[in-house]
Amino acid sequence: MAGELTMSPVMQDALVILGSAGIVIPVFARFRITPIIGFILIGILVGPYGLGSLVDQFEWLRYVSISDPDRLTPFADFGIILLLFAIGLELSFNRLWQLRKLVFGLGSLELLIIGSISAGFFGYASGMATEAALALGFALAFSSTAIVLPISGTKSPVGRAALSMLLFEDIMIVPIIFILGALAPTASGDSVGDLTNTLIQGGIVILVLLVVGRFALPSLFSQAARTKSPELFLAASMLVVIGASLATAATGLSPIVGALIAGLLIAETEYHGEVESIMEPFKGLALGVFLITIGMSIDLRVIWADFGTIMGAVVGVLVFKAVVTGALLRMMGARRSTAAETGVLMASPSETTLIVLAAATSALVVDAETAQFWQIVTAIGLTITPLLAKLGRAIARRVEAVPDLPDDDDGEPRTIIVGAGRVGRLIADMMSAHDQAHVLIDSDPDVVDAAKRKGYRVMFGDAARGDVLARVGIDRAPALVFTMDEPVLAQRLVARLRADHAELLIVVRARDTDHAAQLYRAGASHAVPENLESSLQLSEAVLVDIGVAMGPVIASIHEKRDEFREQLEVDGGLKSPPKLRTSTVEN
Repeated sequence: MAGELTMSPVMQDALVILGSAGIVIPVFARFRITPIIGFILIGILVGPYGLGSLVDQFEWLRYVSISDPDRLTPFADFGIILLLFAIGLELSFNRLWQLRKLVFGLGSLELLIIGSISAGFFGYASGMATEAALALGFALAFSSTAIVLPISGTKSPVGRAALSMLLFEDIMIVPIIFILGALAPTASGDSVGDLTNTLIQGGIVILVLLVVGRFALPSLFSQAARTKSPELFLAASMLVVIGASLATAATGLSPIVGALIAGLLIAETEYHGEVESIMEPFKGLALGVFLITIGMSIDLRVIWADFGTIMGAVVGVLVFKAVVTGALLRMMGARRSTAAETGVLMASPSETTLIVLAAATSALVVDAETAQFWQIVTAIGLTITPLLAKLGRAIARRVEAVPDLPDDDDGEPRTIIVGAGRVGRLIADMMSAHDQAHVLIDSDPDVVDAAKRKGYRVMFGDAARGDVLARVGIDRAPALVFTMDEPVLAQRLVARLRADHAELLIVVRARDTDHAAQLYRAGASHAVPENLESSLQLSEAVLVDIGVAMGPVIASIHEKRDEFREQLEVDGGLKSPPKLRTSTVEN
């Protein structure tokens, strides 16, 4: 019909996704539920087994449904790439080196033991051939990087353990895919030789990325920063992550390896805080697309028709993986609470499970019907991962209870200091010197134990969870101090707390002046950049030592600090720039 509005399928899918995000994120945030579940439920609703199956009967449903999930696959893959890039930004090469024993020790044991036993229990015992059983076993051994790490973070004991295992799993994706090719009955060619060439070429590309990135990235982002254009900064960030991903993908390695390296390289520059804040919305939306595709793979009718068998397989996989992972962590010296929580969190299969199953089916190692059954099991496991995280935390509190509140809590107002490390303890010392009531909280049990042994009033808790701050008296606290070195998390928490507590004094440790300006925009009362305070202390030391009187030096330091704070508040949008002063000169 002339003049009829036509819309491409890709545009329709984009509108459905954006509309879903606009509904899921605020609604689930309102009830303090992770949007992960919401995106998966949306996928079930609008996918080919939901509203998409009714398009032939009701034409208008094509505008609110997605009938071809394959069109979303590139966007979902890009979401995983951005996630690994963000993980790299939170790490550093020094920290990654510190984790090497966990990555190649705990990570390799977890994958090999769970993969081998799963092959025997879920595959070989059910009548599958040896090759098919091994493919299924190692597919089920993977856990979800895309869902687990946003829940656990990377700096808590649980986060470090999960990150170590997930990093090793990501490294092993390519070898496992090649091994499947070697096991295929119709396989031809030198698969071992192909794998060797891929690893050699991949190693060369990674080395080139490390060398070039070390010298080129600071200059690239410096030029972008001078333009004062957020768009150019975003373009530079996307150029780096996409370029690194394409480089590793061209050698046969996973593109997520390149994304992780790109994040690690940028983390070593002074621009990583700005990159984190700029990339955060894109990462969240792309991850949402991936989760929607997971939901689209779930056919509720198939589940209902074989409900008992499917649920039995789901429970069996979850319990088995949780027990084995927890036991391995205990053997490696982890606390009972950390082992229990990490084991339950890592229990569900992964998006990588779906990839391995697809590769095994293409290689004729696993038949299509078996692959579909385990794909449904995997999708259900991914859907309930946020619930497993809550269950893991509850079990951790039971197996190794940590008192929620200090024994001397009397209900009186007290300052809350988030972070019981060196900076947090120093602030606590100053509070004690002036007889000010206070409490330290930290999510690392080892840090909590160390602070307790030194006599500090400290409790275990994750400030990112609203109920923790509520239990320590945020409603009656005269002030809240953030000391942790986690820029993006600090900014989020400040914004959330300012919305809930308009009058609360919030003092935040900032990584640099740019981060301080962002914190002021988020609602911080005071943001203290580390580089500013170190500069002022250096100035004070040199002035006093060369003979300037202490009084004038301290006065000038305070004056300079006030000038910087006022400028940061201007940069953060809290104040208008001061008017230029004019003077008249009398002749």
